[in-house]
Amino acid sequence: MFNVDAFLSYLINPYLLGGVGITIGLTISTIFIGLALALPLALASMSTNKFLRAPAKCYIWVFRGTPLLVQIVIIYTGLPQLGVRFDVLTSAILALSLNEAAYLSETIRAGFSAVAKGQIEAAKALSLSKFATLRLVTLPQVIRIIIPPLGNSVNGLLKATSLASVISMEELMRRSQVLMQAKFEVLELYCVAAVFYLVLTSLWDVVQRRLEKHYGKGYAPTEKKKQTVVRTPAVA
Repeated sequence: MFNVDAFLSYLINPYLLGGVGITIGLTISTIFIGLALALPLALASMSTNKFLRAPAKCYIWVFRGTPLLVQIVIIYTGLPQLGVRFDVLTSAILALSLNEAAYLSETIRAGFSAVAKGQIEAAKALSLSKFATLRLVTLPQVIRIIIPPLGNSVNGLLKATSLASVISMEELMRRSQVLMQAKFEVLELYCVAAVFYLVLTSLWDVVQRRLEKHYGKGYAPTEKKKQTVVRTPAVA
């Protein structure tokens, strides 16, 4: 039978709340590292130089085509066999960041593709350098375009951090499992974990909407002017 009192007590359990904090930290670290890797990866995948384009596309193919869970396990347990060893936290952040970079690079690439070529040509006509064109013309528009899909990626990442529990990363899901083994209140703890994830994704949804509103200034469609109805006199 579902224990309501236990469910309510776990909502304010310090051990679980600490796991929520770790989950948030994992998400923030991953999204920043992922974005830092994704931009050069997207630019390389769009390059006319095959020595840049081919490795970038291969990276994206591998990390998008294999499960994140497998990537986490390989980095934590496979790399030590090759002499490369990372602790649990580093392995979790590395796996999540490398995986996220592959998806974000495609999002960024789509954003670049959506920028009108005429604006790039206009920048060239003004004698702007490639870097200046990227910084002043292209990136501001790309950011506005990619905010919605980027927000969805963060939403998914908040939940994907739970996979790090397989290598004993003590985020929310792992700490929930530890309490399950000690208290045998499985359903109650899973429901509490679900509530915490729901709260986190809902809070991010509010942030995402504010970001969309901020970067969408000046691009919102103007309201249609009210048309004046001209009545013709009735013909007798």
